[in-house]
Amino acid sequence: MSFIEKLKDAWKRTNSLVCVGLDPDLARFPRHLEKNAEAIFRFNKEIVDATHDLVCAYKPQIAYFSAVSAERQLEQTIEYIRSNYPHIPVILDAKRGDIGSTAEMYATEAFSRYGADAVTINPYMGHDSAEPFLRHADRGIVLLCRTSNSGASDLQDLVVDGAPIYEHVAKMIAEKWNANRNCLLVVGATWPAQMAKIRSLVGDMPFLVPGVGAQGGDVEALVKAGQTADGTGLIISSSRAILYAGSGVDYAAAARAETLKLRDTINKFRCAPQPDIAGTDS
Repeated sequence: MSFIEKLKDAWKRTNSLVCVGLDPDLARFPRHLEKNAEAIFRFNKEIVDATHDLVCAYKPQIAYFSAVSAERQLEQTIEYIRSNYPHIPVILDAKRGDIGSTAEMYATEAFSRYGADAVTINPYMGHDSAEPFLRHADRGIVLLCRTSNSGASDLQDLVVDGAPIYEHVAKMIAEKWNANRNCLLVVGATWPAQMAKIRSLVGDMPFLVPGVGAQGGDVEALVKAGQTADGTGLIISSSRAILYAGSGVDYAAAARAETLKLRDTINKFRCAPQPDIAGTDS
């Protein structure tokens, strides 16, 4: 099953557009995990077990693992999801961008070493930096387009030939790079007007949407701007607001409650939500 097929199945199976970002910050972990040699994997495992029926994807951010020499725990996390919840796609948030043999190695890292279903990359070095990823037709390639950070406008909003650069990027990816139908775009939740414009340019291409929760993205505005005609098309990512909703031994239960709250809030604004067949708490 390709990444896109897996994603569509997950949207339907869990009636959810929520993606939990796995950004494990040891400084924010519950105290009972402090002396655990595999604290990151233990933390991630509990979060995944508590939320797996409420999400359409997980998105581990590689920097939170590599910064503390925890790459093995990243491998364990992805292996655990693939073994126990194989229907849920894993997006490796790496934002790679290079050319030639280096790009080849980054693709090998994401898809062979870590076994991710998709990876985020930076398209601003051009097609030759993306091609080693794009040729993996069964995997998802998630390309930065209009990001959620406040400084995004420094470059992405610059007008070239009458349109901002992010619009050129969106059209180029949709029209020239998406031959295998495995491209997605990163479009920040903090820019719903831009999201609506990008949706009009690229059709049903899925969007990975950061910026919900701690970054303050408006759920109603982003869903109405970015959803496709069938009420899908979005992977709405929340990390800190879910991971650190609780700080005690019940942190996983608190994460579940926050995930359920976000899923149900999103579903209020979907134009054609699926029946609520899973993940309902009484």
